[in-house]
Amino acid sequence: MKKRRALIISILLHALFLVVIYTIQGVILPFLRIGGLVPLLLPVASTGVALYEGRDIGGVTGLFAGILCDISFNQPVGAFTLLLTLLGLCIGTLADTVILKGFVTYYISCTAVLIVSAFVQMFPLLVLQDTPPPPQALIAMTVQQTIYSLILAFPIWFFVRALGTRTERSGVWKGKVAR
Repeated sequence: MKKRRALIISILLHALFLVVIYTIQGVILPFLRIGGLVPLLLPVASTGVALYEGRDIGGVTGLFAGILCDISFNQPVGAFTLLLTLLGLCIGTLADTVILKGFVTYYISCTAVLIVSAFVQMFPLLVLQDTPPPPQALIAMTVQQTIYSLILAFPIWFFVRALGTRTERSGVWKGKVAR
């Protein structure tokens, strides 16, 4: 009974976390544009969850964060869903096996995910338009959006780390319940 209740609470906390990040990204941040750019928080959040929770939870969180990104952005259907799911699985696997779970690793992972996400956002501009924008402009936008997103990744790290610590203590994903 304790295990089931801890699992339900953990799932609800993760869902609430994603909904709050989605709301901040979709409702508040469009009014805080810098140079016409809006930061990406859902990829940052799913990266952090994958780093601190592991492959399985990272993949599921990436799936739902990707669905929310696809709903928010005018992108090819499923692009972010596929991308964030795969990145969640990859980062979670690396966190389970090779890399350390810490602040520096979180920032490096977020940087990589944001650069790949920017490429996904640019892809329709490069392929579907008759005259694509100059590469220098796209690179400049990628760098600016990544920096803006990384500034806001700092407060997200505290929440992701707290979720990971709570989940680890309760043992709900590993089939154990802490006593």
